[in-house]
Amino acid sequence: MHYYVQWHLHVQLKSAAEYAHSKGLVMKGDIPIGIYRFSCDAWVAPELYNMDQQAGAPPDDFAVNGQNWGFPTYNWERMKQDGFAWWKQRFEQMRLYFDAFRIDHILGFFRIWSIPLDAVEEFWVALCRPCRLRSGNCANLVWVSNTSACVRRTSGAGALGAVRRARGTGEKPFGGLARGRFRFKPAFDTQRKLEAYFAKQAATDENKQRVQGLYHLHANVILLPAGKTADGENAYAFRIGIDKTSSFQHLDASVRSKLDAIYVNYFFRRQDDFWQAEAMENLPDLKRSTNMLICGEDLGMVPGCVPDVMAELGILSLEIQRMPKQSGATFFLPKDAPYLSVVTPSTHDMSTIRGWWEEDRKLTQRFYNEVLGEWGEAPWYCEPWVNHRILAQHFHSPAMWSIFQLQDLMGMDGSLRRESPQEERINVPANPSITGGTGCI
Repeated sequence: MHYYVQWHLHVQLKSAAEYAHSKGLVMKGDIPIGIYRFSCDAWVAPELYNMDQQAGAPPDDFAVNGQNWGFPTYNWERMKQDGFAWWKQRFEQMRLYFDAFRIDHILGFFRIWSIPLDAVEEFWVALCRPCRLRSGNCANLVWVSNTSACVRRTSGAGALGAVRRARGTGEKPFGGLARGRFRFKPAFDTQRKLEAYFAKQAATDENKQRVQGLYHLHANVILLPAGKTADGENAYAFRIGIDKTSSFQHLDASVRSKLDAIYVNYFFRRQDDFWQAEAMENLPDLKRSTNMLICGEDLGMVPGCVPDVMAELGILSLEIQRMPKQSGATFFLPKDAPYLSVVTPSTHDMSTIRGWWEEDRKLTQRFYNEVLGEWGEAPWYCEPWVNHRILAQHFHSPAMWSIFQLQDLMGMDGSLRRESPQEERINVPANPSITGGTGCI
């Protein structure tokens, strides 16, 4: 049955692509960065993936708790052994339908953010060279969330405290404090166990508050063990956003200052050449294996080496008006786009132009005056002429391509677009229950 369905999907897509080509159109496809954990790919060749890990993205303005995509990370060392045959097969199949394709989250070829399989959120660690911290005190930072000060802070926020009040006793159902340290009971010593427990409880606001507080307590770490170095030293990896943890905030100021300096060097300096070497191990071979034009979705926390590697390989970047890559900028101007790029006002992971216009009145007003060059007060709603002006900026960009969501094109016509812009959005990345997948821009 699966073979039958897949064959007809292939025949129909091939027919559609040939029709488009006969009309002089270029077809652009999409390659998601990951695979489903229970997919055919994982079943046939599990050795190609790190099945004990799950990938995602750390917290940002679009997902304050980060994104846990759930799929395994790639075992690049194993893939190198057969010359990345799996990737080349993937590209060969894509070539049957498309002339160009977008690599979703191309940063994953440099480094991928992952969390342990037994975690749900907040344990974000990147593919990095681990740290060697010789001081015995540093090892205590691995599970510093167990300190009583951090537990009191979490309890005060309603996590453990709410559980205790609900029980009406001094009992600590999930764990307890001993000698100034908190220990979870074995039945709740991972986030996945907590998730399973609360899935059987009433779906109340109080229970949602409890589980989030307990997740936070589990993930309130600064360093995670990363095995041993070649000379036998203990190795550790920083989790991203240590300054947001109460573990870090409760440290002595001098310790915070020193630790922050190591953290900044760890993520923004010492890893850059390592990540560049990782990308140059696989991207050049993969690019040589296809004649399709390659675009990379290079958004998020972009390592400094990424633009240089993409430019060297002739891979188009993605430039989004509301997500400037330049530090300190509020908006990206399409007129400043490099030729080897794709410009767009929004992607499938974002609200449409009309939806964005209503999200932040102060930001919209700035955009209206500074980017559109209009005087006075901005319209409360994104009127068709405003939508048209924004798209026109992209059409006049020097970028090789400007690509739009169909909703943004229809937004120029008051009779075609939906009444509510909230109904136009395709995907909310932080919410896996309503995700629309990676999709095309």
